[in-house]
Amino acid sequence: MKKKDIKILLVDDEPDILEIVGYNLTAEGYQVITTDNGADAVKLAKKKKPQLIILDVMMPEMDGIEACAQIRKLPELEETIITFLTARGEDYSQMAGFDAGADDYITKPIKPKVLVSKVKALLRRFKDDTASSNVVKIKDLIINRDEYKVIKGGEEIILPRKEFELLSLLASKPGKVFKREDILDKVWGAEVIVGGRTIDVHIRKLREKIGDECFKTVKGVGYKFVV
Repeated sequence: MKKKDIKILLVDDEPDILEIVGYNLTAEGYQVITTDNGADAVKLAKKKKPQLIILDVMMPEMDGIEACAQIRKLPELEETIITFLTARGEDYSQMAGFDAGADDYITKPIKPKVLVSKVKALLRRFKDDTASSNVVKIKDLIINRDEYKVIKGGEEIILPRKEFELLSLLASKPGKVFKREDILDKVWGAEVIVGGRTIDVHIRKLREKIGDECFKTVKGVGYKFVV
């Protein structure tokens, strides 16, 4: 998907944030829609169907957590990416955001260029419609789901089945935080009863083989693939 076709809904009750962040995203070529409250955010999301929504937490009329939860109930916005951009950095606030259905959580203050880079990473999941959904390419990493093959820097890396499935899951949506319970359900399912430490062990092995910088732990929530 081309930048000019990507719509970003920016929601914040601080005019300076709307102006500065909106300007930088528009300069990158994205379509930017802005509003200053959660209630209008839900209405605009239904009408405009953006690919990405950037939400503040503390806002008038309806806070970002409630707005996120309402948007996540809309089937037509199932694929929309939602990230919080807020000064609220407490663990409980982040966990509330993820529980409401957010894909990521970015804390203020943040330099505009860094935010733009994070936005680009989140939007990488929207691939060209002609691309094969069974082959994921991220920089020098290629994951072929049909052949259970991983190539990093031109060299093939042999991974056991569960490590491959875990990598494939995280890399399917770069920047999205996958909660532990979702990882267990999607990778291990009902095959066997496993504990949270099983995920940690597999992540540690993937860090050794793929690169420590590719995986980020979100305390109390889960993991995400970083690009």
